[in-house]
Amino acid sequence: MPRITADTLAQHRENRLRALLDAGREIVAEEGADALTLAALARRVGLSRPSLYEYFRSREELVAAIVGDELPQWARKLADAVHAAEGVPAKVEAFLRTELAIIADGSHGAVVALSAHALPESAREQIRAEHEKLLAPLAAVLIEARVPQPGLRALLIHGSVEAAARTLRPGDPAQYEAVVAALLDQVLHGLGARPA
Repeated sequence: MPRITADTLAQHRENRLRALLDAGREIVAEEGADALTLAALARRVGLSRPSLYEYFRSREELVAAIVGDELPQWARKLADAVHAAEGVPAKVEAFLRTELAIIADGSHGAVVALSAHALPESAREQIRAEHEKLLAPLAAVLIEARVPQPGLRALLIHGSVEAAARTLRPGDPAQYEAVVAALLDQVLHGLGARPA
């Protein structure tokens, strides 16, 4: 019988699931999306394949779980950043900085790579729904600023953030700040944002 490492069986399972998801992300970050298999994950965490099947019946389930776990965390970070700022320009800046940080931290690339793999339609639908939530805080700011087509504009800003992230040089904070300043200026000028 496996050793329980928490006060309750439910906590033990939750802790184990968290460890499995974290280990899966590590495999993708270190070796690429194709390296993520149930066998590789079992080896990484020291579980037998049958024990691993208690959590995931297939690689597709594992991929969907990793992606589905990450997106809500990003959505909370973005919403918290926007909520903590005062005024439309500051809220837009908070969103841009937070989204850039998410994209630059490495886990974003792993999730994008995993999302590109063949997944059941139900998993793809869940991922699409969670991804839309990422832009909700920005869309709300644009509504507050009376920007026309806030959903579309939020999507276009998101594309600009992704493009800006590709220009970042790791370990160069001055360049990072210059990219943020240019992005913020472009977004606010292009939106014609009105004072709140």
